[in-house]
Amino acid sequence: MGTRRNSKLFILIFLGMLTAFGPFVTDMYLPTLPAMSQFFNTSSSFIQLGLTTSMIGLAVGQLLFGPLSDKYGRRFPLISALSLFLISTIGCIYSPNIIQFVGWRLIQGIAGAGGIVISRSIAADKYSGKELAKMLAIIGAINGIAPVAAPILGGTMADITGWQGIFWVLFLIGILLLAGSIHFNDTLPAEKRGKTKWIDVYHGLITVLHNRSYVCYILQSGFAQSVLFANIASSPFIMQQHYGFSPFMFSVCFGINAIAIGIAAASAAKFRHPEQALYTGSIGMVLASVCLFIAFYSNCSFWVYETLLIGLLLMLGLTFTASNTLAMDSARSNAGIASALLGALGFAFGGLVSPLVGLGNILISTGLVFIIGSLGSFICTLRALNRKFSLAKILKTTQSSMNL
Repeated sequence: MGTRRNSKLFILIFLGMLTAFGPFVTDMYLPTLPAMSQFFNTSSSFIQLGLTTSMIGLAVGQLLFGPLSDKYGRRFPLISALSLFLISTIGCIYSPNIIQFVGWRLIQGIAGAGGIVISRSIAADKYSGKELAKMLAIIGAINGIAPVAAPILGGTMADITGWQGIFWVLFLIGILLLAGSIHFNDTLPAEKRGKTKWIDVYHGLITVLHNRSYVCYILQSGFAQSVLFANIASSPFIMQQHYGFSPFMFSVCFGINAIAIGIAAASAAKFRHPEQALYTGSIGMVLASVCLFIAFYSNCSFWVYETLLIGLLLMLGLTFTASNTLAMDSARSNAGIASALLGALGFAFGGLVSPLVGLGNILISTGLVFIIGSLGSFICTLRALNRKFSLAKILKTTQSSMNL
């Protein structure tokens, strides 16, 4: 096995599936959230805790599996994470009450995080600079398919198999990824792994936290993720309860929106420099968020909401590829820790904002979260790139981006 090499096609497909793991865990059962509240005889806010705890698990799990992959290589922690995912998914399916379901969702999130964090580390092991940007852009585009397929598949299955059938599909995906992990040849040779005791593997955390550029990039990504997860948490209720859509039609709309993220993530590599994509996307997020808040406040039609939301998600996709590339490139000597913090912070932000969109009027609260997240993202971008706010610079950057 030591002489076998992973083909580039295998790496591309494998990393794309691993990075899609998070969206499948969080998005696939979204169309069944209203129905699950009836199944477990509980409130919608309690049902949303399953989404929140899974995101917390996805954050915590990355802090666990990222450093372990620096110490023990990529393959063994990946196999361990996927095995735990299969066990927790069975626990979700056979949960007799909402408390146990929420608990198993936490474990499922922790396990699912292994694939997300290790996939970025594998990319950093094999590629750098422009090659890394291209690979992350391709993975981002593939990852854009996951939020499309997950809710559409979930919405299609909702009336046939119920929410349990959706989790059985997650179980089958876990088996496929486990088989791929067994076939995978480790990209981190033994001589490059950490030599310290496993409890000291987090010492690399101090190093990356002293990297000012890296910290700004991951904070930018965290605020951007808060916008994404605010949309994930609010859209089932906005589309189904406010606009009267069926679970299936919600899934179709949600999928179309996810395509916007995938297209933008892939197109980010076409910018001359990832810094330019990050700057352009951050500005666009602020403008789109303000317009969405005004539209929400005016009780806009669905098509106004959908058009502005697609614009916001396009800008969001640009920043994801750019910030991931810049963050991983600036801390490649501690790729596992760097990837863990990058992913954990995003899901931590997402877990924090998800319950907030349900407070009071969901349209107004969602619009406010969009604005706060976008402003935070823009400020961190300015700090990372050592730029000051300037309207002239904004107009110049926007114009040059349109000419690409």
